[in-house]
Amino acid sequence: MDLSNLRPAEGSTKNGKRIGRGTGSGRGGTSTRGHKGDKARSGAKEKRHFEGGQTPMQRRLPKRGFKNVNRVEFVPLNLGALEALVQKTGSTTFDVASLVAAGVSRASDKIKVLGTGKLASKVTIKVHAASASAKAAIEALGGSIELV
Repeated sequence: MDLSNLRPAEGSTKNGKRIGRGTGSGRGGTSTRGHKGDKARSGAKEKRHFEGGQTPMQRRLPKRGFKNVNRVEFVPLNLGALEALVQKTGSTTFDVASLVAAGVSRASDKIKVLGTGKLASKVTIKVHAASASAKAAIEALGGSIELV
């Protein structure tokens, strides 16, 4: 036995409907599409969100909230993560390019230093923004922070 001899089991397959092949086919006339209406027409298809004429979910649910188009998104960089970077790279000077190279953010992102975590090293850092607590912690260790 090989692949050329394989056949489906007796009675396991049926011939498909031959639609639109005249009245003698038993499916003539409307060709199983019923009478008139949108679905009887060629090229007819329902939209994904169509609910049979019922008011769609998107219109039934209340609209909430507000999207501020001027919002500036920052990638957070905690002091704990900054300390881990110091230990990993051995460097104490960081700018946006070196943080991108370290995989902290993408080149198009803005970086904000946040005061979460413990910093034990004196660092010099140039970023887009910093929280007051992060700035105080960095300067308390004799480091400096410059905003780009």
